[in-house]
Amino acid sequence: MSMLHHVEVLMCFWLHLGLQKRKLIRTKQRIFEQNGGVLLQQQMGSYGGANGGGRGFKIFSKEELEKATNSFPADRALGRGGYGIIYKGILEDNTVVAIKKSKMMEAAQTKEFAREMFILSQINHKNVVKLLGCCLEVEVPMLVYEYVSNGTLYHYIRGNTLVTVISLDSRLRIAAESAEALSYMHSSASLPILHGDGKHSPRRQAHRKSLRFWDIKTGAN
Repeated sequence: MSMLHHVEVLMCFWLHLGLQKRKLIRTKQRIFEQNGGVLLQQQMGSYGGANGGGRGFKIFSKEELEKATNSFPADRALGRGGYGIIYKGILEDNTVVAIKKSKMMEAAQTKEFAREMFILSQINHKNVVKLLGCCLEVEVPMLVYEYVSNGTLYHYIRGNTLVTVISLDSRLRIAAESAEALSYMHSSASLPILHGDGKHSPRRQAHRKSLRFWDIKTGAN
């Protein structure tokens, strides 16, 4: 009887695990659809598939990004802001990325998220940091960008001292590259983008002495 009891307990345990796993899968699928995942897959499909289209844009799983960041520890944080935290991650192919984990998203933003991701995935400009993909299996979607290591324009201008001398040539270059990126997004992108966030920290980064916009938000036409 004792052996039979143990077998029954073990069977109940595995049955419980199976039910929990199916429940988790259903929950992730519900959130994925709620965040516009199906629509985004359809849109990306016309560009070569959900995980291969949109010029390299990929829909990541929650597990992939947790593995890439080692479960989002504090020492992987690159920056913090009112809307969330940016983490450094390393994908399975050893690509270093920056992963934005937002704190919250309004219902109206959720409805437009898939459309906005599709638009942003088409951006291809030397002064705009590339959006590589997103994760839609969590309540607040996560964004995956190419990694830029040289800090923000804010820190480049302010530096670590009270007075930082920046040459006139550098100031003109920053202005010209900002104008180039904005002009591209407004007029030359495959789908015109009205840049809705012009703050310089931490939205623009200096990389190899070139200014680059990132974390772009589209605006209403």
